[in-house]
Amino acid sequence: MSHSPNHNLSREVKTQITILGSFVSIFWITELIDVFFLKGRLNQYGIQPHSLIGLRGILFAPFLHGDLPHLISNTIPFLVLGWLVMLQETSDFWIVTILTMIVGGLGVWLFAAPTSIHIGASILIFGYLGFLLLRGYFQRNFISVFLSVVVAFLYGGLVLGVLPTASGISWQGHLFGFLGGILAAKLIANEKRYYH
Repeated sequence: MSHSPNHNLSREVKTQITILGSFVSIFWITELIDVFFLKGRLNQYGIQPHSLIGLRGILFAPFLHGDLPHLISNTIPFLVLGWLVMLQETSDFWIVTILTMIVGGLGVWLFAAPTSIHIGASILIFGYLGFLLLRGYFQRNFISVFLSVVVAFLYGGLVLGVLPTASGISWQGHLFGFLGGILAAKLIANEKRYYH
């Protein structure tokens, strides 16, 4: 028995809400535990450049935040841009997320100051931004171009975050996360051309 388009759409939306909700729940639960019980000790699990043990931060850093204002400022852009990434295909979200974590994390590990620690979901946010801004260019279909224009209008100003404008902000995480998102846009566009 085949499901109706409405049923499939409803199931897809529920899946998307579950994925984004799970990520945000992990962000918030982790930060609340860190703030109220561990006094910020989890932050040492962020990316520590040029240190072998610091490589673990590639996996952990996006889920850690410096404080509640840092987390609050990341939550809405993560939800909006994360959902736009999965709007055409939910599976795109996983590809973009993983590539952004790897490219962004390795870029920070290689090029940031050895004494620094880098944390925050902004590495993912900038990856989603790079993906969405360049997806239209690489895929050349109406919805991709339309989404690129919408994201440029809503969040285009964030691109300045890839520049070293303020101390205490990981512009390297922003820059290499952004590049990871662009790489994902290129790879996904190539895959779609190959299989369609």
